[in-house]
Amino acid sequence: MASLPKESAAPLIGPNSAPDSGSDTSIGVAGERVRSSQSMNDNERGETAGGGRHETEEERANRNLAELLQELRVAALGIQVLFGFLLAMPFAARFTALSNDQRHLYTATLFLAAGATALLSAPVAYHRIVFRQHEKQQLIAASNAMAVGGLTAVGVAITSAVWLVLSLVDHGWPIPLLISGIVLVFFMLWFVIPMAARVKRARPTPPTSG
Repeated sequence: MASLPKESAAPLIGPNSAPDSGSDTSIGVAGERVRSSQSMNDNERGETAGGGRHETEEERANRNLAELLQELRVAALGIQVLFGFLLAMPFAARFTALSNDQRHLYTATLFLAAGATALLSAPVAYHRIVFRQHEKQQLIAASNAMAVGGLTAVGVAITSAVWLVLSLVDHGWPIPLLISGIVLVFFMLWFVIPMAARVKRARPTPPTSG
């Protein structure tokens, strides 16, 4: 009688048998990747929920401060040019021909330019004084208020300076009309449009019916 072929027995791993080192290494690497991926996803979800960016609170504060200082640098450049012009104006030949009202307008414009310069440069001094004192959040809040006040002073100073120049070259009804137009342009571009965008972004989006 022909004998049936013997089935090859699978090797049994006993309690004292040595495991396959290559298999254990692969399993360990795969598990480490899964844990790392889960940790990254948890961190990303928390940071995204906090500010919409994949960054920590410290990184967000550093970015906000850097953006604010860059904006102040741009705003301060314009007021510095106007301030220099106003400081040199009394030494011009036609300054003695100014009327009393024009001199009062010049004085108000000069003080507005000085106040705008102080407000726009104050965050830099604030940052130097509280450097490494762990007060970055307070610095950003105070600097933001100073920047808004400084921009307001810049707008009023520029409007007053234009008013002063127009009073030297023209008279009559066009001057109040032009000044009103300048004030409206500054107010719309610097406050109304940004605030409208902010309110629109803060308004909750109604759920779409599916």
